[in-house]
Amino acid sequence: MGEGATITPYRDGPLIVRGDFRLVDQDGAEIDPGRKTVALCRCGKSGIKPFCDGTHKRSGFSAPSAPSRPRPAAAILHQAGRPAPD
Repeated sequence: MGEGATITPYRDGPLIVRGDFRLVDQDGAEIDPGRKTVALCRCGKSGIKPFCDGTHKRSGFSAPSAPSRPRPAAAILHQAGRPAPD
């Protein structure tokens, strides 16, 4: 894989994943995304999970693009100059 992936949470919408990535289920089986850019469901209502089918628009799903507050562990590690664990 090259540069890696960029994941962008869209306001009131899906997670857009771009770049080189591997998508696997909880058992580690690979899911073929069929392309280098995919939209992953964030509302939980898609009929083609884990992919987005646009249902969030009809269901009234609402979520910001950025977190409303930083994760406590991430802030502590950032202050210490260390990367956050996976």
